[in-house]
Amino acid sequence: MYTEKVMDHFANPRNVGVLENPTVIAKIGDPDCGDFLVIFLRIENDRIADIKYKIHGCGAAIATSSIASEMVKGMPLDEVLRVTDQDIADALDGLPEEKMHCSNLAAGALHSAISRYREFLAQAAQKQAAENA
Repeated sequence: MYTEKVMDHFANPRNVGVLENPTVIAKIGDPDCGDFLVIFLRIENDRIADIKYKIHGCGAAIATSSIASEMVKGMPLDEVLRVTDQDIADALDGLPEEKMHCSNLAAGALHSAISRYREFLAQAAQKQAAENA
């Protein structure tokens, strides 16, 4: 049985869509056999300034992506990296055990996006240092 919050975020998902000029994009899941999430982040001053996503999946996957997008908007990146699957499920007042994997998508995509962003910054800094040497 789904909670009222799960049903609300499934029926009225927040922040769905494609973000124009995102800082970073991350994809997680398998589009050929199940749930698949693409997340778009705009990062400013080491915070998530804006977030959009496209999801292909069940109601729980849609709801977890929706609530996660609300949770992290405006949050510093280091805090986002501490958001767990359980935090996302708890924000929805729980998920059935067999649907907990859906919260993995949202947390995994967020963590992946931030890792990609930081890798890009590190590479850009290395390139700049090499050019200045």
